[in-house]
Amino acid sequence: MEKTNTIFVETFGNSPKIRVLDFFLTFSEFDYSKSQVAAETDVSRITVVPIWDKLIRDRFLVKTRIVGRAEMYKLNKTNPKVKELLELNFKLSSAAANEEIEEKKMLAKTRR
Repeated sequence: MEKTNTIFVETFGNSPKIRVLDFFLTFSEFDYSKSQVAAETDVSRITVVPIWDKLIRDRFLVKTRIVGRAEMYKLNKTNPKVKELLELNFKLSSAAANEEIEEKKMLAKTRR
């Protein structure tokens, strides 16, 4: 089944870095391994590694635990940049939802 893009990806582009960041913004309550994120974002693990390392260096991700050999990470919600991205993501989603509601209202009016 083909995955649809989020408004964040539609706005900032469908690059691997944006898809990985979008995944963490969307599922910010849980922790994930590199392999899980690679599978969920359709980005190869080889491509995820340098993105992952940069997100850790920039403190966008924090290690939460180790499960077997897998290190688990989650979004660092204490980082001011992450807070701004979460807020921006919410605003983009709200604007897109409002736009869709207005379009449906207009469509309903034209059908009368």
